[in-house]
Amino acid sequence: MPELPEVETVCRGMEKALKDRVVDSVILRRAGLRVPFPADLKQSLEGHRALHFGRRAKYILIRFDHGKVVILHLGMSGRVNLIAPGQDYDVQKHDHLLFGFDDGSRMAFNDARRFGMVMLSDEQDLDAHPSFAGLGPEPLDNAFSSPVLSAALAGKKTPVKIALLDQRVVAGLGNIYVSEALFMAGILPQRPAGSLSEIECETLVQAIRTVLDKAIAAGGSTLKDYRRADGELGYFQHQFSVYDRAGKACPGCSCNVSRTGGIEKITQGGRSTYFCARKQK
Repeated sequence: MPELPEVETVCRGMEKALKDRVVDSVILRRAGLRVPFPADLKQSLEGHRALHFGRRAKYILIRFDHGKVVILHLGMSGRVNLIAPGQDYDVQKHDHLLFGFDDGSRMAFNDARRFGMVMLSDEQDLDAHPSFAGLGPEPLDNAFSSPVLSAALAGKKTPVKIALLDQRVVAGLGNIYVSEALFMAGILPQRPAGSLSEIECETLVQAIRTVLDKAIAAGGSTLKDYRRADGELGYFQHQFSVYDRAGKACPGCSCNVSRTGGIEKITQGGRSTYFCARKQK
């Protein structure tokens, strides 16, 4: 499933190509995906201008000039294909929703596994939308700080890796980047979340931001079905320190990996966790 950097990268691509464009047509090629398409989607959007493309957690938000907001979730395999004006494009089997714009550009939402979602909200109702109610702070916003994280983890006996995947603690973090951030911060993923000191929380907050910023700059990670909105691949997987590197040396390793076994892999909450037991405490 695309994580925050992948969603942010797609969102930025959409903003660059489609900001201030007016929707000429909305074509629905099925009744819905994980949830039905809004019954009034076509009527609500045609003739209106897309003013801003943003992100909340792992959702893309498209804000229109009349106060409507399209909420788009990529699910497991969702992709946004952007087609420039005059560009030849054969509609694909799994293109389930297509937008046409006043300059001749198009946008296709392609989702082979159909776990994605397209929803519609009024701007004033957005914070109360079921997708966002109870979400924690955005990890790249100033509202996410070491005191905030420390308070959210206080008293928790659950492993810190699992706690960070709780969207009520911090919004948008996923399995890959939590493993990477915990390595950068030198914190074992098995540590009880409530055992982290204020200094460790500060280190972890900075590590989370650094890892996410680097991943966004690299266009995300090309895993399974993910591609950027322009069709190009992301490259952050080439910078992974521990994720998917079981048995290998971690960055700056001075160990005899044949003896230590290198990076370890365990399962937490049904998800794979990668770490170095010598650099993370």
